Amino acid sequence: MAKKKNAVRTALLSALFTALLAPAAFAQDALPIDLQTAIDKAFANHADIKKAEYSLDASRARYNAARESFGPKVTFSHSFGRSRYWDDELNARYQNQIGNSFSNSTALSMPIFNLGLIAAEKQAKAGYQSSVLGEELAFIRLKQSVTDAYYALLAAIDAEKVCQQSVAALEDHLKNVKAQYEVGVVAKVDLLRSEVELTSAQQSLIKAENGHDIAEARLNNIMGIPHDTKLNPVEELGYTIYTETLPNCINYAMLHRLDLQQSALQVKAAEAALNGAKADWTPSVGGSLSNNWADGNWPGDKNSRWSAGISVNMTLFDSGITKSNVSAAKANLMTAKETYRQDTDNVQLDVRNCYFNLRESEKRISTTQVAVAKAEEDYHIAQVRYEAGVGTNTDVLDAQVALTTARNNFNTALYDYNTSKAALQTAMGIEARPEDYKYMTYGERYKATKAVYNSAAEKTESEKTLKETVKALEKARAERRKAAASAEKAEKKAK
Repeated sequence: MAKKKNAVRTALLSALFTALLAPAAFAQDALPIDLQTAIDKAFANHADIKKAEYSLDASRARYNAARESFGPKVTFSHSFGRSRYWDDELNARYQNQIGNSFSNSTALSMPIFNLGLIAAEKQAKAGYQSSVLGEELAFIRLKQSVTDAYYALLAAIDAEKVCQQSVAALEDHLKNVKAQYEVGVVAKVDLLRSEVELTSAQQSLIKAENGHDIAEARLNNIMGIPHDTKLNPVEELGYTIYTETLPNCINYAMLHRLDLQQSALQVKAAEAALNGAKADWTPSVGGSLSNNWADGNWPGDKNSRWSAGISVNMTLFDSGITKSNVSAAKANLMTAKETYRQDTDNVQLDVRNCYFNLRESEKRISTTQVAVAKAEEDYHIAQVRYEAGVGTNTDVLDAQVALTTARNNFNTALYDYNTSKAALQTAMGIEARPEDYKYMTYGERYKATKAVYNSAAEKTESEKTLKETVKALEKARAERRKAAASAEKAEKKAK
């Protein structure tokens, strides 16, 4: 008997330890994650950051090219030719000789004054400055996307918990209803209604679990990690008071919104384009220095001759082309100025909307929190009354629905508050790039991009798939054309 008791005790302890260790094992499989870690991973892996960096590289190169167009340019040319007279008499006179000619030329040229080049350099500078802002803007927008995805995951987890609570409560209530039905205390309609409500709650739980999986995959995608990675957020949706006033938020945004500064750069670029359009009304001055060699024998390095000069070019008449281009550039400049004025209004409206949404959700947090407490009390009272036989099954089920609604409303208010705060920070133009952000050299970025591209192309078999798809579509198109031609031919014969 003692051995049997020990065996039973051992089995119970084993089961207990298994139950306690199982959640820990599952938790180890999940990746612990907080908001800042999610943001850092996205900054390190997301394509938007690298594309913004490549865009900045391209803009810098264009700006350098525009500035370097004012520098000297050195060219070298070599030419070779053979000649003979067509006239037979002349050929006979010169014994049918075929003449060879070799010439070499080295030239240095440099613009002295060119309004078109000056305008192009200013446009390229505005584009480069806009790309500098665009790189930082990529960090701000990506941080917003990660924050939204992270809070969406927290909200999905909370929604799943609410559904689990609802299912558990309805399962307990159904057990109570079944017990009372079996002894004939309640009618079968109570049992059926309870079963229907439980089934409905289970359907909601299935949807909530799917929403959790989708939110998890979306955050994984933004962070650049495998989509099937299980995440274990270490934070919960919470409430931290926001003390800044609306006027301060608007004033900060007017000074720091990078897209508004980009809009101002568009005005500068349009002004430069207008000056460029006027360039044909002004002379362009250039200087040149060259040396030439010519000889009948290769390599043609005899008879050296140098030359130097200054050239002035100016269009005197072009049938009104320049005037039309100037008119178009003026209109574009006015459009850019109107756009900037409109953007300033939109920035203020954006900040105002985000701020009001923040305050509205903040008020809902306190009211819904009270509603949850009252709904929990109401549900408890309805249960007690039903068990005592003085309440109805409908009262319990209605109280359960009200409790679930109150919990969801509270979680929604927390989610809206946190996402509204993040949206307000974005609307204000608050910087997002961390101070310790690790820059990659162009060579490092090039290798990394080439590696991920080759991996993606290999997974999708892009070249093979592209060829097969185009070939199949071309074949189908040819068959449709052939069928249409046959139908048209048959129709003509029928007539």
